[in-house]
Amino acid sequence: MASDRIFGLVILFVALGYIASATQIQTSFLSDPVGPKAFPMLIGAVAAISALVLIFKPDPDPNWPGIRTFGAILIAVIVLVGYAYMLKPMGFIIPTVFAAGILSYQISPRAIPAAITGAGLSVGLFLLFKFALGLGLVAFPKGLLG
Repeated sequence: MASDRIFGLVILFVALGYIASATQIQTSFLSDPVGPKAFPMLIGAVAAISALVLIFKPDPDPNWPGIRTFGAILIAVIVLVGYAYMLKPMGFIIPTVFAAGILSYQISPRAIPAAITGAGLSVGLFLLFKFALGLGLVAFPKGLLG
C-alpha cells in the first residue's frame, strides 16, 4: 500500500509541474480558440487524477514486476528518447522504422516480423500524418534524396 501512495505522490508532483509548465507556453495572436496549452493541461489533469486515485485507493497487495520487466521498460524509454532526438535530423521514416522495430521486438521477440512491423508502421504512419492529417513531416534527411 505504501508503494502505491509514494508512487501516486511522485506522479502528482510531476503532473502539477507539467501543468505549471504548460501554462508558460506562449500563444500567438493567430492561434486557434483552444490554443496550444489545452492538450498538455489535459494530459496533466488526467495524470493528477490518476495519482489521486493511487493515493486514496491503493492496491492492498501490489505485485511488483521482476527486474527483467524493469529492464524492458528502461530499454523502451531509451529507445523513445533517442527517437525524439533523431526525428529532426533524420526525418520521420528512418527513426520510426528503428523505434517501432525495437519496441515490436520487445513485445514479440522475432526479428523478421519486428522489422516488417517497424517498416510498415513507419510508412503507414507517415502517410497518415502527412496526407490524411496534413502535418508538415519530412520523410528523410534533406541530403539523402538529393
